[in-house]
Amino acid sequence: MPTPKKRRKSKAFWNNIKFKYKLTIVNENTLEEVVGLHVSKLNGISVLLSVLTVLFLIASLIVAFTPLRNYLPGYMNSEIRAQVVDNALRVDSLQQLVERQNLYIMNIQDIFRGDVKADTIQSIDSLTTLRQDSLMKRTKREEEFRKQYEEKEKYNLTTITAMSADGLNFHCPTRGIVSSSFNAEQKHYGTDIAANPGESVLATLDGTVILSTYTAETGYVIQVQHRQDFVSTYKHCGSLLKKEGDTVKGGEAIALVGNTGQLSTGPHLHFELWHRGRAINPEIYIVF
Repeated sequence: MPTPKKRRKSKAFWNNIKFKYKLTIVNENTLEEVVGLHVSKLNGISVLLSVLTVLFLIASLIVAFTPLRNYLPGYMNSEIRAQVVDNALRVDSLQQLVERQNLYIMNIQDIFRGDVKADTIQSIDSLTTLRQDSLMKRTKREEEFRKQYEEKEKYNLTTITAMSADGLNFHCPTRGIVSSSFNAEQKHYGTDIAANPGESVLATLDGTVILSTYTAETGYVIQVQHRQDFVSTYKHCGSLLKKEGDTVKGGEAIALVGNTGQLSTGPHLHFELWHRGRAINPEIYIVF
């Protein structure tokens, strides 16, 4: 049981909170009362709590039903998470591409200066690794072995590759970033290029369209026969611009980048290059 003294204090406290004050707005010229309000401390606390509650509800609705929730820890949905991972992979591929291009430019400069002999370059792709090989100086013993080997194999016709591409100028099939390279061991017989949807897909060489169709796994597919027994294939296109039997020029648009087919993992072009029935690495001939 509370004591009479405590009851008096409690009653005085509530009387103080409930005590109403008159807030009056008076016309300065006529001294006429314009507005009169009767408010108490309890009214002020109630209004403040109501405003805070409304603001909290509005903020909760904004966070719950707008993309802002993706910035809160643990609320990122699977689609956004997949995009973040995809962007990270693209940045990594872009960094590797920049490094390869820097090596390519430096080696071209070395060729112009005469530091590297032009006839020692086997392919464009080798220009991105030649500088790394040249960082280690050759020993005298290695120089002697190279001279003996080169002299021995000078007239050996078996060293000439059967997969020549003399006089052919390969065009890059589309603008983008290499997301997956050629890997025959994993049965990935082409190069995946991540690109914007609707980007033009270009014929890599002059040729004739021998296939223009749609499949459930690879979506819209177009295939072109070229000279010297080369065949190029373009998969997961968004739409096709050429039909079977059409003659195309190198660099001419034949399709648009898309995301079709069950095996597609996002907007990209799967590009394959075949020579005499055998899949070859497109990056040997094309700088993506």
